[in-house]
Amino acid sequence: MSNIKKYEGIIPALYACYDKDGAVSIENTKALTQWFIDQGVAGLYVGGSSGECIYQNKEERKAVLEAVMEVARGKITIIAHIACNNTADSRELAAHAESLGVDAIASIPPIYFKLPPYAIAKYWNDMSDAAPNTDFIIYNIPQLAGVALTTGLLNEMMKNPRVIGVKNSSAPTQDIQMWRDEGIKAGRDFVVFNGPDEQLISGLVMGAVGGIGGTYGAMPQLYVKLYELVKAGDLATALDLQNDCCRIIYKLCSGHGNMYGMIKEALRRMGCPDCGSVRAPLAELIESDYAIVDECVAMIREAIEKYC
Repeated sequence: MSNIKKYEGIIPALYACYDKDGAVSIENTKALTQWFIDQGVAGLYVGGSSGECIYQNKEERKAVLEAVMEVARGKITIIAHIACNNTADSRELAAHAESLGVDAIASIPPIYFKLPPYAIAKYWNDMSDAAPNTDFIIYNIPQLAGVALTTGLLNEMMKNPRVIGVKNSSAPTQDIQMWRDEGIKAGRDFVVFNGPDEQLISGLVMGAVGGIGGTYGAMPQLYVKLYELVKAGDLATALDLQNDCCRIIYKLCSGHGNMYGMIKEALRRMGCPDCGSVRAPLAELIESDYAIVDECVAMIREAIEKYC
């Protein structure tokens, strides 16, 4: 049985790190991993949306995970997102992740073709079978994947003892309560992660064990503090902090460039490891974006001084 306590807390989604020529930077990936460890996060989610996984090939994704594990093994929880848009490549990444000793693998459903639930279940179980000693986490993000997790599909997946939780990035916090209840009814040790960063406080109150988020990396100190406030029962201060985090997110999303590009520039301006830019077809920053980034940096620093 898995030790599900290791999944509690704030788990930022790791950003893809590129050099000036747009190639994956192993050196900067290691530096960013160590920086996150130094911020007191519970773990890292590697190779997901923030990691620009659909724009990287298998070998790049393997190299990134190897770099992360070289730094983080035994220090924090590592969840590797290993989904590709075909089963064979997904199984290869699953086996590779297990060989490195990750805590869990995770996967979105197959995208583009609208597959029936039994086909989605087989896709997930096939990749889980390729990592037979590793926990498996379902990634529910219907607004991007085009298919939503259902209670029927979840119950089918819970026949697999390695399935220990859901990373829930759907909008309704009700879903967190629903997936948690299904796990309880099945008599399982089962975890649900809050996905939408703008509603972490709501997800925690609804029973999420923690959060996995794409903007956590821009302000990890703030989200670690928010988690601590909720756990301490100080919901009034937690709500104030959540609202301030949301305002920072909205500002990060207000530029021409992709949000992850905005975050990487903000991190660079705060003296954090250089993550480079984003990979095409994601939009790079234009000149007018840099003033917005400066505003975001000021907002983050002001919030850290206020709450931390």
